[in-house]
Amino acid sequence: MTTHNKSFEKFQFAGMAIDPIHVGTGGARLGRVDNTIVRDPVTKIPKIPGSSLAGVMRAYTAMKLEAEQPGRKINGKDKPYYPDCAGLGQPARDGAGGHCGQANCPVCTVFGFAKGVGSSGGFAGLAAFSDMQVLLFPVASQLGPQWITCPMALRQTDPDELSNLDDLPDQHVVYRKADKTANQLSLNLGWLFLPAKTDWQQMGDVVQKIENTLGVPGYIISRLSVVSDKLFTYIVNSNLEVRTSVAIDPATGAAEEGALFTYEALPRGTVLFWELTCRNPKHFRIGQNDVKAVDSPEKVKDVVTDAYSYLEYLGIGGMGSRGMGRLRVLNADSDKSGKEGS
Repeated sequence: MTTHNKSFEKFQFAGMAIDPIHVGTGGARLGRVDNTIVRDPVTKIPKIPGSSLAGVMRAYTAMKLEAEQPGRKINGKDKPYYPDCAGLGQPARDGAGGHCGQANCPVCTVFGFAKGVGSSGGFAGLAAFSDMQVLLFPVASQLGPQWITCPMALRQTDPDELSNLDDLPDQHVVYRKADKTANQLSLNLGWLFLPAKTDWQQMGDVVQKIENTLGVPGYIISRLSVVSDKLFTYIVNSNLEVRTSVAIDPATGAAEEGALFTYEALPRGTVLFWELTCRNPKHFRIGQNDVKAVDSPEKVKDVVTDAYSYLEYLGIGGMGSRGMGRLRVLNADSDKSGKEGS
């Protein structure tokens, strides 16, 4: 099928947390931690909602374009990419600000735009982000850090090729990649102490997928371990990073009474997986105009990936002023992960 006729194309990405990452649920909860992070309602495994990723990538794309093409004007008036085309896009009462909504704007065409209050129309955007799911989770052990995964997490990376990925033969064993430490008969993963084996036949398929397609570094591959779906949930939730913070009274310089709180985060080294679905711009119009900023699903992907480097410096989620949020995309430059739509 030609590029012109493809309805969409799906691209897969993996990213590694280089700081702890906190995407909160929006309020305090009763329990061990005051401010909890978002979890999948079925598996109870932490995740980063696609809306969080879409929001920061819209802002970072606008920042990048403004740095490269400053001084943009529309109808003789200043209309910068950032901040106008980032954020909610609602103009001020005097009409200033707001999304430009132009067919040649990479931000508004790729991420969509909204008209002002009381105005009809808008555009849904050409890029759709899935939730960012935990693929590999770092845990301390007697052999140093181990990156843990499970069949359920691995299947999502390739529903076609890995859909037949078997459940583990033994649900209470940790399966490891055969290497020079393979003679280790048991392994502790946090508070769990499990027998270790290297005879899971599908380990090779797993390694090939996450190393070649997703760009996971070799030092992580060499410390890869697989546990059952049930154990994976417990291991992840038992090994999250939990921090304590307190507000400082500016008058005394001491801790303010009653201002102590705790919050949890995905630890540094967590590998996350997500998908970006890019619609074909040739199938859409903005008003009476063809989309001009991009002309193919691949170009839609390029607009997003060109700003992925901002995640490594400006981060995602909350607590950024407390040393959290930075994420390095491992395969931003890879073209191996595209899947064609009908």
